[in-house]
This record gives sequence, C-alpha cells and structure tokens, in this order.
Amino acid sequence: MALALGVDTGGTYTDAVLIRDEREVIASAKSLTTRADLAIGVGKAIQAVLDAAQVAPEQISMASLSTTLATNALVEGQGGRVALIYIGFKDCDLDKHGLRDALKGDPALVVGGGHTHAGGEAAPLDVAALEAFLDSHKGISGFAIAAQFATRNPAHELEAARIISEKTGAPVTCSHHLSAKLNGPKRAVTAVLNARLIGMIDRLIGRAQDRLLELGITAPMMVVRGDGALMSAEQARERPIETILSGPAASIVGASWLTGTENALVSDIGGTTTDVALIRDGKPAIDPAGAQVGGFRTMVEAVAMRTHGLGGDSQVHVMTEGLGGGVFLGPRRVLPVSLIASEAPEAVHAVLDTQLRATTVGEHDTRFARRVPGIHAEGLGAREEDLLERLGDKVLPLSDLLRTRMENGALARLVDRGIVQVSGVTPSDASHVLGRLDAWDTDAAHKALELIARKRVGTGDRLAKTPEELAQIIVDQLTEQTTLTLLETAFAEEAEAFGVPSAELARHVLTQKGLSGHRGLLALDTMLNVDVVGLGASAPSYYPAVGERLRCRMILPEHAGVANAIGAVVGRLTLRRTGTVTSPSEGRFRVHLEDGPQDFNESSAALELLESVLRSEAEGAVRQAGAEDIRVVVDRDIRTARIEAQDVFVEATVTVEASGRPRVATG
Repeated sequence: MALALGVDTGGTYTDAVLIRDEREVIASAKSLTTRADLAIGVGKAIQAVLDAAQVAPEQISMASLSTTLATNALVEGQGGRVALIYIGFKDCDLDKHGLRDALKGDPALVVGGGHTHAGGEAAPLDVAALEAFLDSHKGISGFAIAAQFATRNPAHELEAARIISEKTGAPVTCSHHLSAKLNGPKRAVTAVLNARLIGMIDRLIGRAQDRLLELGITAPMMVVRGDGALMSAEQARERPIETILSGPAASIVGASWLTGTENALVSDIGGTTTDVALIRDGKPAIDPAGAQVGGFRTMVEAVAMRTHGLGGDSQVHVMTEGLGGGVFLGPRRVLPVSLIASEAPEAVHAVLDTQLRATTVGEHDTRFARRVPGIHAEGLGAREEDLLERLGDKVLPLSDLLRTRMENGALARLVDRGIVQVSGVTPSDASHVLGRLDAWDTDAAHKALELIARKRVGTGDRLAKTPEELAQIIVDQLTEQTTLTLLETAFAEEAEAFGVPSAELARHVLTQKGLSGHRGLLALDTMLNVDVVGLGASAPSYYPAVGERLRCRMILPEHAGVANAIGAVVGRLTLRRTGTVTSPSEGRFRVHLEDGPQDFNESSAALELLESVLRSEAEGAVRQAGAEDIRVVVDRDIRTARIEAQDVFVEATVTVEASGRPRVATG
C-alpha cells in the first residue's frame, strides 16, 4: 500500500490529505494557516491527517506541496532586494513590460554585450563595468540576468552568472533558463521576479522539509507548478517563479481527479478569493500569454485563471444610498467576527454587548484589530508605530484603537503590510447565523449581524429586520457575484469572440434578463452550456444556488474542501524543454543550443539534433526529479514562407515534454 500526502497552504486554512494507491482519499484535515511561519500550520495539518488516518509517518511514500506564497508575495510586493544585469539593451528598455515597476527601486546595470537574432555576438560583454557594479552594490539577495537574444546564444548570460557567483555567492537567475521565447524585457521581468522569490520559497521549502522530518516522514517532497504539473523541491528552489498560481492549478488537477470531467468550469471559493478556470478535454486551459500576477505579465506557463476578490472571508460593505440599500462583498479579506471571537471571546463579546446597548450603530461597530505575531515591523512612520504600541498583543475594537481620522490611513498601511489584521462581518459569519457553518463562535456572528442589520437605508428603515434576514441577503449577494465571475470566464473563453469585454457582457442587461427567463415581445434565455465544478470548504453552502441561477449542472464532489491538497499529490512530474532552429541564410540551418549555435546544410539534420538534445535534457531532468514510467511527447512547429511557388524554411520551434509519476519511497 502506497500512501501519498498532499498539502496546500491557503489564505485561511492549510489542508492536508492522504491518498492510498492514487485511487482513494482515506483522510483529510485542516489547520489555520500561520502566516508568520507557514511551516507551523503545515505541521499541524499533517499531524491532524496522520491522527485521523491512524497511520505511522514512515508509511508515507511521497509528499507534495501547493502554495499561494509566491503569488501572494508578488501581489503584495514582498521579497528580497535584487539587482538586474541587463546586457545589450538600452536604458529606455527598462520601461517596457513594467520592468522598472518590477524592480521597485532595486538597482539595474545596463551593460554592453548581447547577441544578434542569428546568435552572433553583437558586442563584447563589458566585464569591467559588471565587476565595478558588483563592487559598489552590496546586500543583494539575488541577481537576475537578461541578455539580448540570449535564447539564440546564452554565452553572455552564462559568463555574467559565473562572474557574479564567484564574486558574491548570491543566487543568480538567467532569463534563458526560464523561457526559450524572444522578448528580452519580458524575460527580464520574469527573471527579476524569480530572483526576488528565491530566498522566500527556499525558506518555505526548507522549513516544510524540516517539519516533515520532525514528524518522521522521510519521503521525497514535490511542489506544484503553476500549470498543475509537479516539480521536485530542489527545482522549485531554483525556479520559484514557476510556483505562481500553484494553489489554483492544484485545485483544477484535483477537480479533474475527483470528478473525471472532461469539459467544465472549475470555481474554487476560498477565504480570500474565488478562482475560476476552464478544463477542456480533460486538461486545464493554459494562458498563452504567460501567467499574470501582481500586475506583471511573466513568461511562465500557468493555468488560465481568473481570480476575483470574493470569498468566505470577504468584507461585507453596506450600501445605504438609495431606497432599498443592500450589500457588496470584497475585494479585501477581513477576519470574520466569529473567528476573532473564538480566539478572544471575553474581549470581543464584551464590546459587542456594549455596542448592542447603544441607541445608534457606530462607524466601527463589529470591527476589531489584532497584531499578527512574528511579522517584523520595519521602516514604519510615527503614526503606524503609535498604533502598534497602543495595540500591543491585545484584541482591540477600532473605536478604541483609532483616535483621529488621520490614523485610518496608518491602520490601512499596517494591514497592507500584513502586520495587523482587522475583523468585520463576512459571508462566513452569515453562514454561522443561518446554521450552515459551526466552526467558530456562532453567538458572536449573531450579535455582529444584529448590529449591521440596524443600519438605516435611504427610506429610514433598517437594512434588515433580523440577523437571519441580513445573513440571507449576504449569501444572496455572494451568489450574484459568483454568477458574474463565472459568466465573465465563459464569455472570455468562448471560441467565437463577441467583440465586447467579457466583464461588460456578463453584466449586460440582456444577459441578466436572459438569466431570469424574460418573456415579453422577446423571449430571452441565458444559461451556461457547460458543467461547473464547485470547490472549497464552503462550496456546498453557496454553490447550489449559483447552479440554479446559471441553469447549469453544479458538481459538488466529495472532498471538494481539500481539492487543492488532492491536486498537489495526484499530478505528474513534468518537464518541458524548448529550442529553436533558424535559417540565417539560404541553405544554412542553425540550431541554438546552451553551448552555442551549430550549423547544418539540411533542416532535417538540424531538427534531429535539437530534438535529441532537448529529449535528453527533459528526460534527464524529470528522472532526476524522481519520476518513473516516463513518457515523452515531441512537438515541432515549423514556419515556412511561400516564395516563387515553393515553401521556404523560416524557423522552427521544438518542444519536448517528459512526464512521469513520482517514484514512491520504499522501505
């Protein structure tokens, strides 16, 4: 019996699951994510699932991790201080594709060198300038190198990397190792982000591996890539950028494994976001333009995922304008009142009871703040420091914490940096009031919704008569916003474009009338013509109503709440290697390799050599990562031009994909 352990670190919970012989889920468990040190939450979730399954740690044959750490870090602008070595480009190229924004004020050296489109040296590498830069810039956690046409000839990137490694010992990212495509500025963005993430991901993987060993698990650890495939922990440490969208990708793989569906939309609701993607012909759709995260378009292959700030812990905003009023959810995540009350019951209930006795609802009612332990607070302004000193290690109502309007901005900055968390009413609280959830403090949720229900709308009436009525309003709004996110994705993925932005189409009056089955002079019907797989622990609470609204089949598989963790363990180890053959002149066919270009007189010979080299690299890398039963797929994209009634070779791209199941530990 082979037991595989899958772990997923989400915004609210860390999930763990045990799968037997790749066929059966035998146990699952959750633990609150520990943001200051993710490995603590990972360890608690693993221990909980081992206890639930009553298995010994040495029975685990493989472990795999999916994580949102890289994605969240890029979105929040976190990571180490890096330097870019930009070879053969112009200073103005730093402004292309958001490269200067990606650097965030970190240093860059634009230095002479680089190659031509054909792979010939355009100018010698300015070694003296590079060495002078290294001597004058200390405290760099990682270097990114991007050279002009490095995918045609990487010699200058490799030489610069050798010099940097010898002089600094810091990690170095070469852009041609991350992508074989042209577009230097975009490759440079990808390299910069990779360099920034190296230290962070290295610490997470190292701590997770240490925690596994402490628990007695000696099996090899894998990490989920952004396209849903697995990579070894060592490969993830070298190329952490490839783990962006790891968590959402794992959920799609998990959805496919749980349901066997070939074509469906997958909607995964978490505490912070709802992630929507398409499974087509049994595989997740891949974003052809490269993964986009934190406002940066990278050259990393990843699932085509649309992420919306809508989850069980989304902040409920009350709209008092207009006669009816209403609520809107997100995009910011807050701590549910029921959760913070379960952690500090006496403090929270005392304040809520005082607020309920007041004759009017205060601006900050139901809002509490607490400091996140273990997060370093450096470079703060005077107002931020005053707030932290006032807060200490207590849970305080915002009405006591904030003394002036000016401090609202200081609190927002502390929240943005992850130093402080603020509570508020959320859909999770509404679900507690409706009896759909009982994980935290239901009584506190009831008190909080009673307070919000007392707010007055334009008519002077209360927003809702009872906490239960308000809870249903909140859940209905979650249904409506989830419906819109699914419609946006469906419009965006339609084979036939409509010529109007998908967000606009989803909200169009005709679409909305069609969902309601309008019957007048016109008969309008709108529905999804594809199944929806609902994932996330709260999916059974919210998604049946979404299926009714969209008039589609809503699939809610067993174990939907740990689909990410399942996806982390049932995927395949996959490595791709891509190379190019060009024709610099008539009758010459040039293969662009790591150790320099090679020329042939026949295109077939050039293609055979490139395929052989790529096959060896891909198969060797996936075997080294721990794969067995390796399968290799080769794709040749040959571009020709019609000249004088003949097809003339222009360029060819060869991609070799090697994949296999992770080798399980024995003994």
